[in-house]
Amino acid sequence: MMKLKVCGMRDTANITELLELKPDFVGFIFYDKSARYVADTLDEALLRSFPKAIKKVGVFVNANLDTILKIVKKYDLSYVQLHGNETPDFCRLLKSRGVNIIRAFSIDESFNFWSLNNYKPHCDYFLFDAKGPNPGGNGVAFDWEILKRYDNEKPFFLSGGLSLDNIAQVADLKGLKIYGLDVNSKFETSPAMKDIEKLRQLVEILRPVEEEIEV
Repeated sequence: MMKLKVCGMRDTANITELLELKPDFVGFIFYDKSARYVADTLDEALLRSFPKAIKKVGVFVNANLDTILKIVKKYDLSYVQLHGNETPDFCRLLKSRGVNIIRAFSIDESFNFWSLNNYKPHCDYFLFDAKGPNPGGNGVAFDWEILKRYDNEKPFFLSGGLSLDNIAQVADLKGLKIYGLDVNSKFETSPAMKDIEKLRQLVEILRPVEEEIEV
């Protein structure tokens, strides 16, 4: 069963509602040029009280090592998602400090999947997003057929323009190691405010209730 990652959270009440849906991952953006930048608004006590089964992900774009480590410690983050030009060596250094890493890549027709090889030893997962004007949260999907060029060695999150309208098409991507779906802008009422009802519908699609069979 594919994991669900809901990214771009910020508001305490909205986060609390989301937790009731039991997503597998919740993402918080620590990039000041993002419309979903958390700034100083995150409820530290709430994040520290997350159920262990729900993993907290901090999203960074070309941040320095000390900044990342400080935020990981403050909010007890489970993963760091790197969405900029971070090198394999930077990932190695971060990994050596005990940090779990999701390395994000912006995908278009010209993407060279060979460039991923040097990242593989130092990352837990990849995340493939649509290439756009921003490092993420552009609300557009890329041509998922491009992923058939990927060697499938490292499990990955699929991101970029995922919505209730196109989620069924993900099932047609046979043979790919899609570990999870990363949703953001298509499930919002405004930047960083998630539409809980839409997310509830998504959870029902991803985790259909098994009918009890009477014996």
